[in-house]
Amino acid sequence: MDILILGGTAWLGRELARTALERDHRVSALARGESGDVAEGTVLLRADRSLPGAYDTAAEHEWDAVIDVSWQPGFVRDAVAALGDRAHHWSYVSSGSVYADHESPGADESAELLAPLDADVADGADYGEAKVACEAATTAVRGSRALIVRPGVIGGPGDASGRSGYYVARSERDQHAPMLIPDIAASPTQVIDVRDLVAWHLDAIERGLEGVFNAFGPQVPFGEWISESRAVGEHRGCVERADSEWLLEQGVRPFMGDESLPLWLPDPAWSGFMSHSSAAAEAEGLVHRPRRELLEGVLAWERTAGLDRPRPAGLSRRREQALIAALDV
Repeated sequence: MDILILGGTAWLGRELARTALERDHRVSALARGESGDVAEGTVLLRADRSLPGAYDTAAEHEWDAVIDVSWQPGFVRDAVAALGDRAHHWSYVSSGSVYADHESPGADESAELLAPLDADVADGADYGEAKVACEAATTAVRGSRALIVRPGVIGGPGDASGRSGYYVARSERDQHAPMLIPDIAASPTQVIDVRDLVAWHLDAIERGLEGVFNAFGPQVPFGEWISESRAVGEHRGCVERADSEWLLEQGVRPFMGDESLPLWLPDPAWSGFMSHSSAAAEAEGLVHRPRRELLEGVLAWERTAGLDRPRPAGLSRRREQALIAALDV
């Protein structure tokens, strides 16, 4: 197949390109080329999507499939207007953040969405609303002839956010030191391995699958995630458990951000965020690898990135030690 990825230089787009090339597809990526390199073998169509004529070169070609990963409504609207009739199959990578309610467990694709952002350009605070607007822009042109994929938390090798890699990297970084975790053993985690997401997405494209699908990972209790992370990272120290109220009082950020604890969502309004249903995608072939295999993969990548690097998600060694000392007082 001739596949065009709108993006393709950041993590997910590059993984889509790399895996598609391994399957002997021909892959082009339309991007500025500033977020990183394209996967080896990908043809880079260098273009700035914010400028007029960005899609002119791509529009000269007929594509078997186009994949858009942007969260800027203006980019998506212009792309599908310019290329929507040049592609046999069109897919848009949306997000589980499109849903208005993150409290109800087991929600599927029929759950209510946020109101779409009424602007071409979004910032991080508007992420969910922007993704809704991008979905609407896609279906305005393609109708039901589009594949819309709504992933939850994506993890595995290459996860620069640090969310899926923090606890296993922390386990190996300080194998004999006490490790601080939130006391939420029964709370669900739901991380989809990027390799599983990409494999299923490409399978769907090859089959011509259309429709809207959640693509969240399997639900695993937080306590099990920690046990697997410690086993893979060979952590032999003790575990210090702190309740959510105390952690919030200490200024620890939930989920992600500077000096945070990943996969911890103490706000009841977000208690269902990591318990969405992906039954529809699983019925169409989505398969999840064992959590240990995900953690082994992300730990191998974390070693190359640096176990003690400044993290977009997770605690620094100094902050963790200070919190444990305060907890023990």
